[in-house]
Amino acid sequence: MKSSILIILMTLLMQTISTAQSSLTLFSREVYGKGTDSLFYRLLLPENFDPAKKYPVLFFLHGAGERGNDNQAQLTHGSKLFLSEQVRKDYPAIVVFPQCPTDDFWANVLIKNTGNRFSFQEGGDPGKAMKMLEGLIGHFRGLKYADKNRFYVGGLSMGGMGALELLRRKPRTFAAAFSICGGDNIANSKKYKRIPLWLFHGGKDIVVPPEESKKIAAELKRLNAPVKLTLYAEANHNSWDPAFAEPDFLSWLFSHKK
Repeated sequence: MKSSILIILMTLLMQTISTAQSSLTLFSREVYGKGTDSLFYRLLLPENFDPAKKYPVLFFLHGAGERGNDNQAQLTHGSKLFLSEQVRKDYPAIVVFPQCPTDDFWANVLIKNTGNRFSFQEGGDPGKAMKMLEGLIGHFRGLKYADKNRFYVGGLSMGGMGALELLRRKPRTFAAAFSICGGDNIANSKKYKRIPLWLFHGGKDIVVPPEESKKIAAELKRLNAPVKLTLYAEANHNSWDPAFAEPDFLSWLFSHKK
């Protein structure tokens, strides 16, 4: 009897895994650039995509653990949200998941082993991955079916940092943005003070201290910027799960236009 139950449970588990893997194939495999100057990304088009229409475009930046060149790992967090039948119905959008190479970083930040762990650069030239990402964004800006008034960016951890760096590098590009357990140099925040921004962080984050989001939110509020900060008191680094579960997360994001 126990063996039969175990077999049934294993079968259901394998079916669930197979379904999840099949769903991820809806994100087509793409590459921007050539050779060493290339950036892998996955692309999800709206259901019943019509190139004669215009769609919002969202760029989702992954964390450090999903770097590589398999064009797969970047879908680990966040992809299921955008594959939801209800989300695809309510928010038909072009969703882009680029993948940062293993030895690179989205944002210009120095990571230390002691003291104030993160030292974010003020200004400066973009790193290679960021430069390629800017090129990819430019590519989508040139597509006729991309609504240039509804470009969005967001990310988690390293990707949250990258999202904030993109905002200050491209302040006229994005209609709204979000950063989950990210951070930035507060001196940069004045460059994106006009962009609606939602920050999320775990109150017990031991990887990226919540102070990184708190100080950005405080500075933006001082500048009378449209910023929101949501802290999850008991959450550690994985604050993206409660962030994705916020009932008005996507409605807030996609409500903004340039």
